[in-house]
Amino acid sequence: MGEIIRETISAGDMDPTFIEKIEKAGADRIRTCLSCGTCSSVCPSGRRTAFRTRELIRKALLGLREDVLSSPDLWLCATCLTCLERCPRQIKITDAIIIMRNMAVKEGFMLPQHRKSAQKLLQTGHAVPLDDANRDMRRELGIPEIPPTVHSSEEALAQVKEIMRLTGFDTLVEGEGTGAKQE
Repeated sequence: MGEIIRETISAGDMDPTFIEKIEKAGADRIRTCLSCGTCSSVCPSGRRTAFRTRELIRKALLGLREDVLSSPDLWLCATCLTCLERCPRQIKITDAIIIMRNMAVKEGFMLPQHRKSAQKLLQTGHAVPLDDANRDMRRELGIPEIPPTVHSSEEALAQVKEIMRLTGFDTLVEGEGTGAKQE
């Protein structure tokens, strides 16, 4: 019926409050999962990677907090909502994954590529900052070299940075302890 989690699981590995925290944060129907596999079978990321949505959700349901939050698979979801659209129980799987990602970052787990993009966002207001190649391409296309974004407005950049400070994004990305568990 479902995928087999081949690791040996002990009671010490399980956190019974993990799934409750996910539910309270907005994925309230997650316990209704039948482990039918529809989410994994329709997942575009799963077609290109080893990502299996059902396995991640199953581990969360079992309370395997450390295993889920430290897993690089948590970051393979494209957040396309295809799993929600096809789920026979209408479980907000993407929301659950985003919630778990937020938990992971708070505990210091973040893929280096995501941390680098987040740090660029903190510095420049863009996850992919404007470089010479992009400027050259814009010039060739006959559009302004610098787009009308935070790249061209110090005031807008200051506002974006203030939003990141107010939401705690800056602390999550550059805060104490977050470097210790980078995957």
